[in-house]
Amino acid sequence: MDFACRRPTTSARRQRVAVTADHVDELVIADPDVQDDPMEAPTAVEDIPADAGAEAAEDQPQGFSGGPSDPSVLTAYADHVACSVWTGEERPELKLSLHGRKVHSLGRPVPAIEGLIAGTRLSPLIACSVDTGDRGLLSAFVERWHRETSSFHLPVGELTITLDDVSSLLHLPVIGDFHAFEPLHVDDAVQMLVDLLMVSPESARAETVQCRGPYVRLQWVRDIYQHRCQTGHWTTAARAYLLHLLGCTLFANKSATNVHVVYLEALRDLSMIDRYAWGVAALVHMYDQLNDASMSHNRQLGGYITLLQCWIYEHFPSVAESTADQDYDEASPRACRWITTKKTVKSIRTPSYRERLDRLRIPDVCWIPYGEHREVRDFHVRSCYSGLLCWGPVAVYYRPERVVRQFGYTQTIPVPPVDSWVSYDDIHDRWMHYEDHIVPAGEVCVVPGACSSDYIDWFFRISHPFMTPGHAVNPLPHGHAPQPRVVPQALQTDIPRVSDPGASSTSTEEPRHAEVCDDIAERLERHLSLGVVTHGSSTHEVIEECLKLARSVSQDHLVYVRCRRKWRTDQA
Repeated sequence: MDFACRRPTTSARRQRVAVTADHVDELVIADPDVQDDPMEAPTAVEDIPADAGAEAAEDQPQGFSGGPSDPSVLTAYADHVACSVWTGEERPELKLSLHGRKVHSLGRPVPAIEGLIAGTRLSPLIACSVDTGDRGLLSAFVERWHRETSSFHLPVGELTITLDDVSSLLHLPVIGDFHAFEPLHVDDAVQMLVDLLMVSPESARAETVQCRGPYVRLQWVRDIYQHRCQTGHWTTAARAYLLHLLGCTLFANKSATNVHVVYLEALRDLSMIDRYAWGVAALVHMYDQLNDASMSHNRQLGGYITLLQCWIYEHFPSVAESTADQDYDEASPRACRWITTKKTVKSIRTPSYRERLDRLRIPDVCWIPYGEHREVRDFHVRSCYSGLLCWGPVAVYYRPERVVRQFGYTQTIPVPPVDSWVSYDDIHDRWMHYEDHIVPAGEVCVVPGACSSDYIDWFFRISHPFMTPGHAVNPLPHGHAPQPRVVPQALQTDIPRVSDPGASSTSTEEPRHAEVCDDIAERLERHLSLGVVTHGSSTHEVIEECLKLARSVSQDHLVYVRCRRKWRTDQA
């Protein structure tokens, strides 16, 4: 969403803001005389009755053909692109705002400002932008995005881009302040260009006139950068470089040529730039662009395409035909792992990707892809924060409780999305006290992607798991996506066998001892891979669970351990 804004006045910020699950990205100042409602605390998953989904479905009107039979969650489905596609109204593949080549063409900053740029914590963006966007792949995923849940809806349930994904893929900080802006008139934009980029008022005015508002062309910013380098005005050169970088990456808009002048405000004091949570900015703008692009009337996707495309590569190896760089170093942002040239990005159309996603099964998803990256980029518990995220006037819901499988926990039916009355300050204060708003972890997954027995039935009622009618006629037995086996499939290397006195000596049946040990090892590995103590899953509790499993084997406590891949215990 393009906007002209600065930080609201104190009085405005203290007014309440109506934020709904249906239209959270457009904040409307509510009547200050209305009685304040306290923000509702998250309800524990355990408090939801097992038949809550069924009862809700009975209370709701008839749903959509191929879509949700219970429309209480996806309330905007009638205007969603998925509804149009199901009825045969095919949408052209989305036009992408992609600037990877512009970033690579400008290159790294000149040596005189390299230190300034590195100190902002934005320098990882220089190297990880993709050159070629996969329009068919991205269009197929946008069809499954829903603003009400801030997630992609797939036959296996919901997944989303999390703060941990942003941290691993882009190496941007997810801890820090939000940035709020005051309204920015064109005259203010001109003055900001004069003050911060050292251009003449005439030049700044001419540029905003050409861009028809408080915007400047990316090419114009590149020219300013080069001129300031030539004259040795290094602070101004650094600002121009960063404005160009942000306009090509985190804040890429649908114009494909312009960047909003308002972002210069965050670059006013270069020594203060590192205090912002830039990873949150990336996620807010990506969610916002997905919200717009998922509506049937839109034909374009803005935001940082690199983030979305590389996220798909990491989590859906069976869907995306991606090419990994064999020389990739884990010290670099994970997005640098992927080669995205015209030669490597396949020209596959959206319907083909749509079919692949309709055939998706739980074992096909890479739920936690960053195990080898944890030594470089640790998991932070703030990724499990639940609530509103904002950057300027744009606010989106971040709902990790709907995708806890991406954190290694068993997915249960989440609390329904609710409307809230909050102020700008409420959002920031809640974020600063994130530890009070962490999603309860629940049960650690024995195998990746596990969910409760009632989750898939519920999900099929409130969502549209399939995009093509052929898959929905008889999708799966009993409407369930196939669940992984309770016993994980370990590498079939040297597996010790134990002979049963009552069985034939030629029996090859694996004893329960090995199964239980495999369960224990999987739980411990999952806990170590997350490298964090979260509510309901402390190290002490995990050890207690493992001891219970071990003691349940037999009275003599005989345990036989599989030979497994060595796991690095020094991993954070």
